[in-house]
Amino acid sequence: MRTPIVVNRRLPIPLHRQIYEEWRTGILEGRFARGDRMPSTRELAAALRVSRATVAAAYEQLIAEGYLDAQHGSGTFVCRDLPDSPVKPARPAAAGKPARPPVRLSAFARRLAPMAGTPPRTPSRPGVLNLSTDGPTFEQFPFGIWRRLVRRHLQVQGPGLFQYASAGTGHAALRETLAAYLSRSRALRCQADQIVIAGGSQQALDLCVRVLVDAGDEVAVEDPSYAGARQLFAAGGARIRPVKVDRDGLVVAALPPSARLVYITPSHQFPTGASMSLTRRLELLEWARVRGAVIVEDDYDSEYRYSGAPLPALQGLSHAAPVVYVGTFSNVMFPGLRLGYLVLPPDLVEPFARAKWLADRHTAHLEQAALADFIGEGHLERHIRRMRRVYKQRRDVLLEALDRAFGTRVTVLGDAAGMHLVVRFDSGAVAARAARVGVELASTRPYYAAEAPAHEFIVRFSGLSERAIREAVKRLAG
Repeated sequence: MRTPIVVNRRLPIPLHRQIYEEWRTGILEGRFARGDRMPSTRELAAALRVSRATVAAAYEQLIAEGYLDAQHGSGTFVCRDLPDSPVKPARPAAAGKPARPPVRLSAFARRLAPMAGTPPRTPSRPGVLNLSTDGPTFEQFPFGIWRRLVRRHLQVQGPGLFQYASAGTGHAALRETLAAYLSRSRALRCQADQIVIAGGSQQALDLCVRVLVDAGDEVAVEDPSYAGARQLFAAGGARIRPVKVDRDGLVVAALPPSARLVYITPSHQFPTGASMSLTRRLELLEWARVRGAVIVEDDYDSEYRYSGAPLPALQGLSHAAPVVYVGTFSNVMFPGLRLGYLVLPPDLVEPFARAKWLADRHTAHLEQAALADFIGEGHLERHIRRMRRVYKQRRDVLLEALDRAFGTRVTVLGDAAGMHLVVRFDSGAVAARAARVGVELASTRPYYAAEAPAHEFIVRFSGLSERAIREAVKRLAG
């Protein structure tokens, strides 16, 4: 094994003592766990280029003090009877040694500082019903089919599967299949060479910032809006201009005339759930055409619509206005896949491909190849149809339970589509009760630039069973 310790022959401290101190400190600090096998005296002596007697003297001292345990015929091990919690040995402070000056952060890193309060994703405590966790349920996903497709490409072992890609745009078969799928499902007008595969929609949005936004540019975002996008634009140095949303979506008349980019979620506005009307969509496209602004259309969960005919994507309606369409497989498949994509105007493909290549060369080939087959063989659309029925039933159960428990004391928004809806209670009593009765709710407050409506929450129903949804509402009602 490679030795994890070093000795310094320039020090006046004997070598056997240095070896002893290195092992002792590593054991106390938890670098070496209880029961770890030690290298033999011969092996360690060869690695450190010292005599075997020097190593043996250090080992004997460690054994005598109970740090090591020598087992005849088996070897030497870190003692199993040491405490579970490592103990930090006291180290004398370096007298007179000046403190290291702080590293100067970039402007980008300094802009990240106000975002430090974003809560990390943590699993729910036992017994807690979580109405705030986003993402799909995995119970009905055809993992057997997915494993078979992955194994298929592992067995073929084509020469390109395990090498660097020749370009950063993505796996050719996936882009071809995806172009056909988006054309029939979302009425997009695109060819395979207009698609760039990214590591999820978050990287796709990050590429939009890198390619389309300079520090100081004005970027218009919906208010409320997806915080992950707003933070990306702010970190890139953009001046964020929140624009109000009503029941028909973004209010185009309120857009700042100097905005260089407009970020929008028209199919299922996040978080309010409003669907942008056709009139408003055409108005926005004309606004962008006249001013030479770019529209970034985030279509994060348009596959799940439960009432009314789905409107075509903005990208499919666009003729002269540049629209960058962002999609993801995190909601229709599973977030761990980390595959998203951009559908770009032809003149933007090359700069986006260069930015993607510079960021991470390319997204993993194996998952892209398996996904191309998953879409091409019809598994994705069958899974979406199945989950649309499942989520509609869960949404209906949630609506029924809310109506039965609260009646006119609750207002529901955005229930026509997606994997969540917004609930506005008539008082703060429900939120206070939620913490006591083991129900997690997510306030909409972090998504507003202006003042958020009182007692308003995002309620996600995709990840809970119908029984759990009823129980959660029952607890909230008290």
